[in-house]
Amino acid sequence: MKQKILESNGCYEILDSWFIDNQVDCAMLVCGKSIAKLKINEYIKALPIRLGVKIVHFMDFQSNPVYENVVTGVEVFRKEECNAIIAVGGGSAMDVAKCIKLYSNLPNSGENGSWLQEKIIPNVIPFLVMPTTAGTGAEATRYAVIYFNGFKQSISDYSCIPKTILMDASVLKTLPDYQKKATMMDTLCHAIESFWSINSTESSKEYSKNAIRLVMSNMDAYLSNYDEGNANMLVAANIAGKAINITQTTAGHAMCYKITSIFKCAHGHAAILCNRVLFSWMIDNINKCIDPRGEEYLKKTLDEIGQAMGCVDAKTGAEKLVEIFDKLGFNVPEPTEDQYKELKLNINPVRLKNHPVSIDTTDIQELYKGILNIRLEDNYVR
Repeated sequence: MKQKILESNGCYEILDSWFIDNQVDCAMLVCGKSIAKLKINEYIKALPIRLGVKIVHFMDFQSNPVYENVVTGVEVFRKEECNAIIAVGGGSAMDVAKCIKLYSNLPNSGENGSWLQEKIIPNVIPFLVMPTTAGTGAEATRYAVIYFNGFKQSISDYSCIPKTILMDASVLKTLPDYQKKATMMDTLCHAIESFWSINSTESSKEYSKNAIRLVMSNMDAYLSNYDEGNANMLVAANIAGKAINITQTTAGHAMCYKITSIFKCAHGHAAILCNRVLFSWMIDNINKCIDPRGEEYLKKTLDEIGQAMGCVDAKTGAEKLVEIFDKLGFNVPEPTEDQYKELKLNINPVRLKNHPVSIDTTDIQELYKGILNIRLEDNYVR
């Protein structure tokens, strides 16, 4: 689906036509409390008087949204008779907004997780998002993640992809340094994993290549908070999102989710933590290729990733990834015996199937040793 991208740098009157063209009377705004610090908040406050648009704020969700948050959101959407949805925030706000859109016209009340079993009925509710980080790429994907009874649920439907995106580089200026670094690495890992995924296509690889090049060429300007660097990183995140919308992610993400939950580090931090080890491991284990296009194809693909990073080949690209991790100053968590066991037993099998090199239980153990710098003499590693 082609998306319309509106660009703003702290000036939001460009949105007027969206409200008018879509005949929006009452819009649900899905956002966190941090919106109070953003310039767009003043624009939103003035909408009832300027355009006669009622705004219903919905903030009743957590950083890892649960199904019950969505049910509450749908109830508010229906009660207030909203006819449009806006999401301002990172992946959590967008995931909640996507699910509210998907479930808002389903016939039942959503009790006991019933909507998770229902067939989605696509709707044409106007949906606009403004990402406030350059990382998740959620604005470009058909996926949403929520939790039900403690278990992760991946919701997927093309009708939840927003048709309109507002990109405002000014919102990145106030992000904490760690969050900027982590979200940038999420973008880079999305692009790299999509590139080597067994589901890659010519289109997805083109998206991935462009996203990798944008990240590499704008990293310093982005971290220095220059306007151009921020704007280009937003574009990179969006393009990488388009790539994983085609391919999904692979082993790097399969292995990083539990690291995020156990050690409370940012998702992008955990993703680069894993991929900096996986890239070299794949080169050394190319003979275990399961991509139907063959071993030579995979070798060429890994070289192309390195070249997109500005390196000579895959080997130097893998070394560059380690160098970036070190340069950004990310820490390596130190697991207890129980945490190490938990990591080994909690891998998303779907994403492992997307990986082009076969990974078995022994490989997972060895990879986690490298990812977490576990020494051979550590007495709990067995």
